[in-house]
Amino acid sequence: MDKNLFKILSVSVLAVLLSFTIIPKKTKLYIIGDSTAANKEEKAYPETGWGMALQSYFKTDVTVDNRALNGRSTKSFRAEKHWEPILAQLNPGDYVFIEFGHNDEKVDKPEVGVSLADFKINLVNYVKESRSKKAFPVLLTPISRRSFKNGVLMDSHGDYPRIIRQVADSLNVPLIDMLVKTESLLNRLGEEPSIKLFNHVDSGNVNYPNGKKDNTHLSPEGAKQVAGLVVKGIKELKLSLVKSLK
Repeated sequence: MDKNLFKILSVSVLAVLLSFTIIPKKTKLYIIGDSTAANKEEKAYPETGWGMALQSYFKTDVTVDNRALNGRSTKSFRAEKHWEPILAQLNPGDYVFIEFGHNDEKVDKPEVGVSLADFKINLVNYVKESRSKKAFPVLLTPISRRSFKNGVLMDSHGDYPRIIRQVADSLNVPLIDMLVKTESLLNRLGEEPSIKLFNHVDSGNVNYPNGKKDNTHLSPEGAKQVAGLVVKGIKELKLSLVKSLK
């Protein structure tokens, strides 16, 4: 056979074989929520959002796109048009992890705070709009603050987690009850040992010259452990994401 013809045939066969090669589908996992999950600027370190730690639990076929933002609620996240670009680029099979509550509770701040009734409406809208793009919404209750009183961990979220659970139940949405999981973690550790999970910084720190005792936002260790609880929830729910965990 002519060498040139042989080369042409070889290239043609290779092209046909490559056309049947299955390219692994990449899945996006979007996080929408508040500062407890959000990416942090260098000037805030060591404050760390749990969403920053989540990618490390996944193989390369899942990309965590953390869109959570400091100070946002179900109301302000949409009003400031942070939701629109996410919805526009959602693809079938993508996931939207929805974790709000910390700021929705602030009803004294009308630009972010919402009533329980409006909180429910807002969550329902995020769920239905995600599903309209054939994406998979997952609801998460807010993480616990480190709010001990006389050695007893106090709830600081009122009825907002209850509303999240109601929406999850009524619309058959997977729910990761982060409040229950983080309360269990804090109670297991105890009041003093749980400090390591939060942004407690001694004076003299480059970002916090006067020190910081923040019982809402996480340390790098706290973010890693809380992200691990999210992963535990993924496994418990048997989401398709399980196959992409390391």
